[in-house]
Amino acid sequence: MEKLMENEVFMAFATYAAIVIIKLLLMGPLTGYYRVTRGAFSNEEDVGRKSEEEKKKLLKIHPDVERVRRCHQNDLENIIPFVVIGLLYALTGPELSTALLHFRLFAGSRIFHTVAYIGALPQPSRGLSWILGMLVTFSMAYRVLSTALFL
Repeated sequence: MEKLMENEVFMAFATYAAIVIIKLLLMGPLTGYYRVTRGAFSNEEDVGRKSEEEKKKLLKIHPDVERVRRCHQNDLENIIPFVVIGLLYALTGPELSTALLHFRLFAGSRIFHTVAYIGALPQPSRGLSWILGMLVTFSMAYRVLSTALFL
């Protein structure tokens, strides 16, 4: 493990993986914030001991809350594969500059994707950031398969 921690590519991967995972983890509290500020809850226990009339007002779907939830779901669908493929990619021994380009592009694309999604920026901003992240992940997967292909 010590030897791995001396590997610059692995350390770069660990840094950017931690950044996107923290970003992913922050989506939960952001959803909670939107639920509280928009007064839109999905479970009866979330609204406490309110009257039935107040509960009906608070147990609703709000477009802003749903937007944050969809962004969180998209993060789950993209960040988890990046972390798995990125780890395997880092172990193939790529050049540091190439690895940094992959990791930085992915992290930047996910951060911009969130800004575009939450801020409802016009398309194709969100779509292009998603495509960039996917291309980075596929590029790393190609390197893993072409380096370690075992048939």
